[in-house]
Amino acid sequence: MAGSIDVSIRRLFLSMFFPVLFLLFVWIVFISDHALDLEIFYHGLYPRKLSGLQGILLAPLIHGGLRHIFANSLPLFALGSLLFYFYPTLAFRVSLASYLLPGIAVWLVGRSSYHIGASGIIYSLAAFLFLSGLLRHHLGLMAVSLLVVVQYGTMVWGVLPLQEGVSWESHLAGMVTGLGLAGLYRNKGPKGYLTYAQSMGLFSSNISDNEAAERVPWDEYEVEGPLKPVPPQTEHNTEEVNN
Repeated sequence: MAGSIDVSIRRLFLSMFFPVLFLLFVWIVFISDHALDLEIFYHGLYPRKLSGLQGILLAPLIHGGLRHIFANSLPLFALGSLLFYFYPTLAFRVSLASYLLPGIAVWLVGRSSYHIGASGIIYSLAAFLFLSGLLRHHLGLMAVSLLVVVQYGTMVWGVLPLQEGVSWESHLAGMVTGLGLAGLYRNKGPKGYLTYAQSMGLFSSNISDNEAAERVPWDEYEVEGPLKPVPPQTEHNTEEVNN
């Protein structure tokens, strides 16, 4: 029991490591920009201009002011930590796609203006966590989906051009990216389970090493993996098993 708790705590801290590291870098960029008057705003993403291509890589690191960076910091930490905790085998792929794809989409079809900030990443992570839990029919991951809806559900209004000075294109591109990634990786990572049927002896589960590594924390109390009917026990096949 103590060993299981230690593993869960270690996994919790590891899941926060990369989001904190990314946020630390974002804040270093922000402080350096304002302390040294670097005006890196102009290195943001500008659609359909070659000079604006750099913004695909740089725009998520650039923020216009304290209100902007504070508004993005908590969601980046919370959603990033949830991703690395519950989807450890997918986290890096989803994070990389969430970083790059919204920027590429905005560069192709966005308004002719500078687009900065990490909100595209936030929308992508929120959309992925929401839909992925529903697609997997996994009770625990569906609870994560519900948590995302309760905490960040109002973000959906951000994909509409309702507020001046807000890159709603980045929000929309991020949401589409996250939903697409959830569909793309729906058969990878944590699996669903049928504990009642298995507890009644109707099915058995073959769990590979990879599937075991993909379990979410409470899966040690559940059975997951491909379901397979258990043949009825007879005297003949019981002897074979014992041999």
